[in-house]
Amino acid sequence: MTDLDPHLRRYLTDLVAAARDVLGDDLVGAYAAGSVGLGAYQPGRSDVDVALVCADALDPGRRRELVARLRHEALPCPARGLELVVYRREVARSGTPEPGFEVELNTGARMPFRATWAAADRPVEDGLFWYGLDRSILHQSGYALLGPPAAEAFADLSPADLRRLLADALRWWLALPTPPGDGPAPGAEDAVLGACRSLVRVRHGVWLSKVDAGRRLVADGRPAAPTAAGQPAGATGDGEAVGATGDGRAVDVIERSIAARAGGSPPSGPEARAFQRRVLDEISR
Repeated sequence: MTDLDPHLRRYLTDLVAAARDVLGDDLVGAYAAGSVGLGAYQPGRSDVDVALVCADALDPGRRRELVARLRHEALPCPARGLELVVYRREVARSGTPEPGFEVELNTGARMPFRATWAAADRPVEDGLFWYGLDRSILHQSGYALLGPPAAEAFADLSPADLRRLLADALRWWLALPTPPGDGPAPGAEDAVLGACRSLVRVRHGVWLSKVDAGRRLVADGRPAAPTAAGQPAGATGDGEAVGATGDGRAVDVIERSIAARAGGSPPSGPEARAFQRRVLDEISR
């Protein structure tokens, strides 16, 4: 991380020190994940994703102390917010698709505070797929702040579990409300580029940043599979007309999503949903 934003570098150093104060020798690993691990961190836009690994299960008191020490009010996060998850070492190494975490913390100046004290407390409607996918990304690209290399600390998912969780993630995104009409929809770019990343992982076996995944699909010349046989052209399956759904249309949606990351206009909600459905159709085969 030689080119990491200096404010973020200092924050990660302080975070690990605070976690070690609370957990002592039970803290056996700390890893930067997400955009930091994939080399795509954007100051002012990205979250900071961190996974801690502990030797044994944490009692409720240590979980609460850890949250108190790491929440934004105690340790200000220089990014949009911190998304932190703590795993036991045996869970991290297991390759399980289940959440399996000890405690989860979301906190930041532009992120609603949330602490989840056990994996069983995670609401199903908020998605249970995130954790297995995050650990798969950590296995490939996690940056070790403390402990062994991430590829040793985290096992990857089985191919079947990977496809199932990616499909679950796409269905979750598709269930979110989108603005009506054909105008640009803020946030649609993330939906499109997240689908690109999922498809690249299935096709090429590698996790890329969202923007790099979009570029990879454009370069492939085959951005997403056609929609399922029997589905009317120009429909997403829930009555949303989107016009042509061929590769040229998909490339245009991807390119506008990439441009939106730099201030351009994002695609419309119906366009994003049509693209996501094409990706879901291919991943689910």
